[in-house]
Amino acid sequence: MAFVNRAWRQGAGVEAISAGLLVAMATGAAGAAGQQLWAALTDLLRRQPRAGTAAGADPLPTGEAELAALSEASHDIERARALSEAMRQRAAHDAQFRSGLIQWQRSAEALRPADGAVTNTISGGNQKGPVLQGRDFFGVTFTDRGEGE
Repeated sequence: MAFVNRAWRQGAGVEAISAGLLVAMATGAAGAAGQQLWAALTDLLRRQPRAGTAAGADPLPTGEAELAALSEASHDIERARALSEAMRQRAAHDAQFRSGLIQWQRSAEALRPADGAVTNTISGGNQKGPVLQGRDFFGVTFTDRGEGE
């Protein structure tokens, strides 16, 4: 899954943030760089919106509620999608947020593997346990059955 999904709704000059990237950052799977990006995204979402909505219209989501929901259940891809959509909607109506989000997206590009490339290496003898090779794993657990089973 691409981290920044270019094929999905490119409204207002802002590409939707992939749910996979949001989950990776929320769970800590994206490492120190992901933690820094998560903190920057949190700060961006907490800024007050600069654009209002028309009288009688439903207010646009700021993304804060969606961010809190994803923080509570960091592996939940549906919550990550809701956050992505809230950010897309806010960016379409708040020029200052849109500008900040575009800058944030440029920083997030550093986490994106080049062309989906995966390099897996195992060396140094026999492996005594599960080995999982690939890319973009979320919510994977292994159960230790004990020695000799």
